[in-house]
Amino acid sequence: MKDVREEDGFDIEALVGYILLAGVLGSITLILAGLAWHLVRTGELGIQYGIAGMNFFEFLVSDLRQLASHAVRPRLLVSLGIALLMLTPFVRVLASMIYFMLAEHNWKYTAFTAFVLVVLTYSLFLR
Repeated sequence: MKDVREEDGFDIEALVGYILLAGVLGSITLILAGLAWHLVRTGELGIQYGIAGMNFFEFLVSDLRQLASHAVRPRLLVSLGIALLMLTPFVRVLASMIYFMLAEHNWKYTAFTAFVLVVLTYSLFLR
């Protein structure tokens, strides 16, 4: 008996795996590039900065403003790597919800996944 995913040519597990892999590899690349740049520039491996009192969206907006102003520094690369790593599960859940809604028309799984997406979104606004 053939698997349904093989018949329609779309495999959600593969898509989710690629999303997770791309998010983690992209994050590692940005963080290592920022740390290496900082090491070459200062001779120190550690980057000192605080994010206390900031939620994820404030953190992301401040990084995007720096990027838009072309103020690319080692710390910005590390921050973008951290942001990418934090957004990876969010994108994974969003892709799953869209798949359940549009491809499977499974409203129960769509509702469950939407609930998880709401909880993840809410958690990103917490300090």
